[in-house]
Amino acid sequence: MLNTIKIIMIDDDQTIIEALTEMLELEGFQTESHSRADKAISLLNKDSPVVVLSDVRMPKMNGMNLLAHLQELDNELPVLLMSGHGDIPMAIEAMKEGAYDFLEKPLQPAQLISQLQRASEKRQLVLENRKLKQNLAQQTGLETLIIGESAAIKNIRQHISSLAQANVDTIIYGETGCGKDVVARALHQFSLRNKGRFIAINCGGISESLIESELFGHEAGSFTGANKRHIGKIEAANGGTLFLDEIETMPLPVQIKLLRVLQERTIERVGSTTPIPVELTVIAASKDNLAQLGEEGKFRQDLFYRLNVASLTIPPLRDRPEDILPLFHHYARKASEHFSRALPSITPSYLDYLIQHQWPGNVRELKNATDRFVLGISETSLASIKRQDDINGSYEERMDQFERHIIEEGLRATNGLLNEAAELLDMSRKTLYRKMKKHQLDKQHFKATENEGHE
Repeated sequence: MLNTIKIIMIDDDQTIIEALTEMLELEGFQTESHSRADKAISLLNKDSPVVVLSDVRMPKMNGMNLLAHLQELDNELPVLLMSGHGDIPMAIEAMKEGAYDFLEKPLQPAQLISQLQRASEKRQLVLENRKLKQNLAQQTGLETLIIGESAAIKNIRQHISSLAQANVDTIIYGETGCGKDVVARALHQFSLRNKGRFIAINCGGISESLIESELFGHEAGSFTGANKRHIGKIEAANGGTLFLDEIETMPLPVQIKLLRVLQERTIERVGSTTPIPVELTVIAASKDNLAQLGEEGKFRQDLFYRLNVASLTIPPLRDRPEDILPLFHHYARKASEHFSRALPSITPSYLDYLIQHQWPGNVRELKNATDRFVLGISETSLASIKRQDDINGSYEERMDQFERHIIEEGLRATNGLLNEAAELLDMSRKTLYRKMKKHQLDKQHFKATENEGHE
């Protein structure tokens, strides 16, 4: 990731530039140096893949003026200022105006490298986030339905294009919440039967006594309570697509009748012996391996072989992290329209949370998280995520974690305003600034978090 971000160094002291260049390039950073701030600005744009490291005291344009210009150009561009004058009020002012950090000369190599790594990672996330949003806005056709950039999702899109035109019966495998119904609808929408109806039935959501009537329909008087004729799901899907979700839960006797429908393409309503021809594509979905269930006697093998003309497997979201952000942006736009709410700003810490989370509920869980995010009621800081390493460690490490949490809460409560946060935490501004540097906290993160809750 770091190799794609360049460090732009600005200092009128050539000795310092040469020393920084040698140190940073040994650490694997790409660098570019300038002796004048105005020259550097002229080469940058809103989406430049850079982090700026600049001296404060320079002729013509100083570091504070540079910061103001870059904030106007792109307020998400990390700018680290450095000064040899130990000017605490200036440091506070720089942080208040949006600087990523303020470093005192002589620079501490470990601290500088650590902050540049964090700033580079932040910049990379911001740029990737922008690119994904642009790509989503430009997508058409199948890409608007099957969202993702992973090799697995690209492969699924290719298979859908081929299978949809063939109108073949298909099995879709995948964990709960991974989007089997979305793939099924895409198969229908891009098929030659897309003028017909897409009829979905959850086999696990209907009692065994009712599923036969729901699938095949019934005639009036065929059983107690059957007061009038009922058209079943299979007949309703005639000319279109029947989607059988959780087919592994279908009772074995009903499986026998379904097999006959697939073989003969006719149905008989319950209470009738009149065959009704049907032309349809059947798509089944299962979270379990139907072949294995067949070997165990829990699913009819002949039905499995009849359905298994083609199959698709959707990997769980944890195995395709490249798809998390595209899916998040897709559902965020939909949630924004649904709830009539403006899209909140996405902080780097929240992006980090999205990528690191394992998503046991797959896309369904991500969609719910996106709804909460748009409504302003989601977690927006990694501080709220309890990791195993948060509860382990030495006494000093755990106290550091607690101190960081308290400072984060103070900054969050005051929307990143340092004066108010210092007063709330009952400490001096100098102490607050020092502790923010210690824990590598950026006040901009807390400004964004506050905005999320009020837009």
